[in-house]
Amino acid sequence: MALVLIVDDDVSIAASLALLLKQAGHASRAAAGPSEALALLEGGGIGLVLQDMNFSRQTTGAEGLALLDAIKARWPQLPVVLMTAWGSIGLAVQGMKAGAADFVTKPWTNAQLLQSIETALGLQEAHRGPDRPPPTRDELDTAYDFSGVIGSDPRLLKVLDVVARVAPTDASVLVTGESGTGKELIAEAIHRNSRRVKGPFVKVNLGGVSSTLFESEMFGHVKGAFTDARGDRKGRFEIAAGGTIFLDEIGELEPGSQVKMLRVLQDRSYEPLGSSLTRSVDVRVVSATNRDLGALVARSEFREDLLYRLNLITLHVPPLRERPGDVPALAHHFLAAGGQVYGRASVAVSPKAVRWLQSQPWPGNVRQLRQLVERTLLMTDRTPLEAEDFARGAEMEAREAPRDALPAAGSMTIDEIEKGMIVKCLAHYGGNLSRVAEALGLSRPALYRRLEKHGISP
Repeated sequence: MALVLIVDDDVSIAASLALLLKQAGHASRAAAGPSEALALLEGGGIGLVLQDMNFSRQTTGAEGLALLDAIKARWPQLPVVLMTAWGSIGLAVQGMKAGAADFVTKPWTNAQLLQSIETALGLQEAHRGPDRPPPTRDELDTAYDFSGVIGSDPRLLKVLDVVARVAPTDASVLVTGESGTGKELIAEAIHRNSRRVKGPFVKVNLGGVSSTLFESEMFGHVKGAFTDARGDRKGRFEIAAGGTIFLDEIGELEPGSQVKMLRVLQDRSYEPLGSSLTRSVDVRVVSATNRDLGALVARSEFREDLLYRLNLITLHVPPLRERPGDVPALAHHFLAAGGQVYGRASVAVSPKAVRWLQSQPWPGNVRQLRQLVERTLLMTDRTPLEAEDFARGAEMEAREAPRDALPAAGSMTIDEIEKGMIVKCLAHYGGNLSRVAEALGLSRPALYRRLEKHGISP
């Protein structure tokens, strides 16, 4: 167990934290301020620092940030967990940018604080160790369960190596990558190789959850919470208790819903819709997106504090075009699976066809390859499958729908055309205003003004 340095000028808080750590099996030392803390660190043996952001009557947090900078300059690998008030989360985000491992808000819950400490220590252990060459796919498969993740490209192996090291922790993970690259498979691999493997793995597609249904869907509701609430209903977080919740398309979350998501991720507690009773939740959070969350933060469309709560670890799944060496293995995997379904267990692929598959750009990534293999299996009875068989299958892929012809001159006003296009986009994107605004080349405020102008209810 680690020796934790508690840095807080409040003696009662330091004593309370020391007792909590002792009960969890961790020894601790206490320091009332930066100078005493740095002196204790010079003595060595400290495994983690748990520090407040203020040590005097000042409440700016400048003292805490200065101490964090001093620690990181001298001991860059030492994990530091910050303690701050909920209203100062912006300050905590500054600390995360400066190298803090995590932050907890006051008043904390014991379970939340201990989980943060254990996660920081686990990540520290995962990154520790002598320099070694990247593991081979055989080495990874011997020690971990990566079933369903096909490939041995060095870029993919690097992702799987990180998964193997961080899966035993409770660190929140953000999986990024283009659509169809297999982000959900990576999330499932994190769950299967974690201590929560016997718990549930709950998937939530946030792109399909409207802001009006968000609270009921995620946190549940009690009987009578709204007109059609004829009984209590469990939310996704409660269903995922003891396991992992996978938040897919996290970049589509509406601003109001982002605040509610931050609350439950920060405090590990929530209130079901229509209830005043607070419930705690024990889940590991893995999220995924094909959008650039950093760019969304820059445009004030995604909360920076939520981003830092989600991405203690970020994994980027490379697109298929960057790992053509994995195409043959993927194609044979999909052929075997499709052959069982369609009664063609002995089908093979010619070397020329394999080279043709490797030469394709695959904008839809692994998902597109799987669909092409299945389509080609249905279209031809011969074996081995040749390049021209796959080429014919590719010609049948759904093309982008042709654009509607413009109305005849004088038949519609500009306002009518604008209103019609907004209504069409709302229907196409299921009422997702972020996507509608992006498709129309508008900002969200500009879209709201046009909705009001045309009397359109999303």
